Amino acid sequence: MSTYSEDLGQLLAVIGDEDTCVGFLLGGIGEINEQRQSNFMVVERDTTAIEIEACFKRFVERSDIGIILINQIYADMIRATIDSHLLPVPTVLEIPSKQHPYEASKDSILKRACGFFELPQRKP
Repeated sequence: MSTYSEDLGQLLAVIGDEDTCVGFLLGGIGEINEQRQSNFMVVERDTTAIEIEACFKRFVERSDIGIILINQIYADMIRATIDSHLLPVPTVLEIPSKQHPYEASKDSILKRACGFFELPQRKP
C-alpha cells in the first residue's frame, strides 16, 4: 500500500466485470498491499460464485478497505453472504454493469437503509 493511501484513510475495492474494473482503475483506485493483494477482482465468464465469495470475504476482512463496490449481477450470485454482512464498514454498494441495469428491488443494503427512513403510515 502506498504512503499516500495510508495518509488519506481507507481504500475502495471493486468486484466487477472487466469494463467496471478498468473504469475504476483508470480513475486511480488500484492498490496492492504488502501481501501483494489487490483491491479489485475482475470477474470473467468462468469465475465461480465460490471465487467471488472468497474475494468478497477477503475484502471484508481487510482493515484498509472502507467501501466495496460490486456489480449487482455478481452480488446476486453471493446474495446470502452480502445479506449477512451487517457492519457499516466496509460499506457494500451494488452497482450496475454495462450489460445488466441496476434493480433496486434486489439490493438488500438499500432495502435495509429504506427501513430506517420509512415514515409511519397515518391513520385515516
